[in-house]
Amino acid sequence: MEEKNNITPAAEQGQMQEELNELLKTRREKLFELQREGRDPFEVMSYDVTHHSSDIKSSFDTIAGMGVSVAGRIMSKRIMGKAAFIHILDAKGTIQVYVKRDDIGEEEYARFKTFDIGDFVGVQGAVFKTRTEEISIHATALKLLSKSLRPLPEKFHGLKDAETRYRQRFVDLIVNTDVRETFIKRSRIISEIRRYLDNLGFLEVETPVLNTTASGASARPFITHHNSLDIDMYLRIALELRLKMLIVGGLERVYEIGRIFRNEGMDATHNPEFTMMELYQAYTDYKGMMELVEGLIRHLARRVLGTTQITFNGVEIDLSKPFEQITMNDAVKKYTGADFMACASDEEALELAKHIGLDTENIGHTRGRLLAQAFDQFVEDRLEQPTFVMDYPVEISPLSKRKPGVEGITERFELFICGAEYCNAFSELNDPIDQRERFIQQALERAKGDDEAMMIDEDFCLALEYGMPPTGGIGIGIDRLVMLLTGSSTIRDVLLFPTMKPLD
Repeated sequence: MEEKNNITPAAEQGQMQEELNELLKTRREKLFELQREGRDPFEVMSYDVTHHSSDIKSSFDTIAGMGVSVAGRIMSKRIMGKAAFIHILDAKGTIQVYVKRDDIGEEEYARFKTFDIGDFVGVQGAVFKTRTEEISIHATALKLLSKSLRPLPEKFHGLKDAETRYRQRFVDLIVNTDVRETFIKRSRIISEIRRYLDNLGFLEVETPVLNTTASGASARPFITHHNSLDIDMYLRIALELRLKMLIVGGLERVYEIGRIFRNEGMDATHNPEFTMMELYQAYTDYKGMMELVEGLIRHLARRVLGTTQITFNGVEIDLSKPFEQITMNDAVKKYTGADFMACASDEEALELAKHIGLDTENIGHTRGRLLAQAFDQFVEDRLEQPTFVMDYPVEISPLSKRKPGVEGITERFELFICGAEYCNAFSELNDPIDQRERFIQQALERAKGDDEAMMIDEDFCLALEYGMPPTGGIGIGIDRLVMLLTGSSTIRDVLLFPTMKPLD
C-alpha cells in the first residue's frame, strides 16, 4: 500500500484516535476540576436570555450601547493576552463577543480561558461594532452554562461525510448552518400548509397509526403485534380511508399531516417512514384538486422562499406559470408515438408494447397496465416542468372514480416535477359496489404474490354503503416537497433522523 509521509492510513487513523482520546481526557479533567471547586456546570438550572443573535444584528441601530443577555455554544475562540474574541451560536445564528480581562475581572478571565469550543455560555454586555464593523457584544459578565465533553469536528473540514452527518444529526446541525436552514424551512413549509388549508375551511384531524388492515395504497406494510388483544396489526401505509370515512360522517373538508410507514426499499426519494399530507373535500373532483395543489405550491414558494423562481437539480422552474396538463396516454404518445387507448384488445396492446421495447416481464398484460408501464419507462423522467398527468388506468387506481365515457380510465392525476412525483389525487370512488369489486381484485393480486396489493377494508366498505358525497382527494409527500423547495438532492437531507442500519 502506498504511504504518505511514511504514515500508513491505519497508522494515521490510530494517531487521530490517540489525539481524540487525549482531548476527551482533558475535557473530563476540566469538568472534574470545576466540580471540585463547587462550580458544576451541569447544575446550572436557568439563564435569563433577553436577545438572540439575529435580533441584535437586525435592530443594531436602536439597541447599540444597550445591555443584552445572550446564551449559546462557543464556536470559535481567539485569545490575545488580556483580551479575547469568541463567536457563540444560538437558535438564530452566531454573534461575536469581545471579552476583556479588565472588564470581567482577572479571576473570571482566567476561568474563561479554560472554556472549550462547544461549551455553552451566558453573556451579559453592551452591543457595539468593532473596527471591522462587525456587530458584537462587549462582555461584562460570562457564565459557563454547560460543558462539552467531546470536541466538534475540525473547523475547516467540518462534518462532510454524509453517513456520519445522518447518524449524528445533532452535530450536523451545530456545524453546518445550511442544514439548520433546511430544517427551519421544512418547519415553515408545514406551518404554511396548515395556514393555507385552514383559511380554506379545512379541519385538521388525526387518524390511527395502528390498523387491522393495510389499505389505502399499494405498499408493503410493517407488521407488529398487540399483546393485549393478541392480534397482528399494521402500521398505516396511507391516511386515505379513515379520512374519507369522516367525509361520510359529514365533515366536508378534512386533512391530516402524519407519519406513514412502508416496508420498502430506500433510495434518494424513499424512506421507510415519511410524512404525508392528505386532504378530502366534498362536492368537488380531481379538477378542483388540481387548482388547490397548484395554488398551495405557489403559495409555499412565495411565503417560504420569497420567490416562485426556483432551481432544482440544475433545472430552472417557474412556479408562477400555469402547470401543464396532459393525459397519461397522450404523454406516452408524445414521447413514444404509441397510442395504447387506440388498441381494441389487450393482445393488441401487448404487441404495441413489444414494438416500442417496453419491459413487460413482471407486469400484467392488460392495456391499462401496459400503458402505465410505458409511462414509467419512457415518460416520467422527462417531465421537468410542473405537469399534471391525468386519467390513469383503473387497474392501478383502485380508489379512484371511473372517467365517464372512457373505458378502463379513472379520474386521477399525479404531479411531476423534474422527473419525480409530488402528489397523487382522485375524484374519489364513492360507489360501494364498485369499491368492493376493486378490493376483491386487489385481494386476488395479493393471493398471487403481490404483497403490495391492498387488503379489503370492511369498515371502509361499510362506511361507503351509508353514502359519500362526490369528493376530491389528494395526497402530497411532504419530504419530497421540502426537497424541491430547499434544493435538496436526497430525502435524507430533509429528514432529521433518517432510517439507518445500525453500525453493529
